[in-house]
Amino acid sequence: MTKSVENLSKRKVTGGVTVPGRGRRKHEKDGFALETVLGKQTSVKKRTRGGNYRVGLVRAEYANVVDPRSKSTKKVRITRVLSNQANRDYERRGVITKGAVIETEVGVARVTSRPSQDGVVNALLQQSE
Repeated sequence: MTKSVENLSKRKVTGGVTVPGRGRRKHEKDGFALETVLGKQTSVKKRTRGGNYRVGLVRAEYANVVDPRSKSTKKVRITRVLSNQANRDYERRGVITKGAVIETEVGVARVTSRPSQDGVVNALLQQSE
């Protein structure tokens, strides 16, 4: 994905370097992706535009699991990450993202929230056949 600020220091057709007329603005700054993994629950607070704050999970220990049959929600411990369709490497490393399948104390669940941006792991219990 290209950004408008990536052309600040490109080379010319002749081989010379274009000198950028300006540097990066604060709203253009980029950071590393926050990848939520299993462990003792820790989060990070990031300041966003407008003075608001966004909480991101660095490590997750518990998940709010919804049982569709009884329509009840329970806070249960996550035991391991079974699969992650977002990235094969995430599956190996145990990174929790939206759509990841996790194993909990009450059964297998699919993550429905975005832990690195919402600051919480919400999941839906999978029906066993």
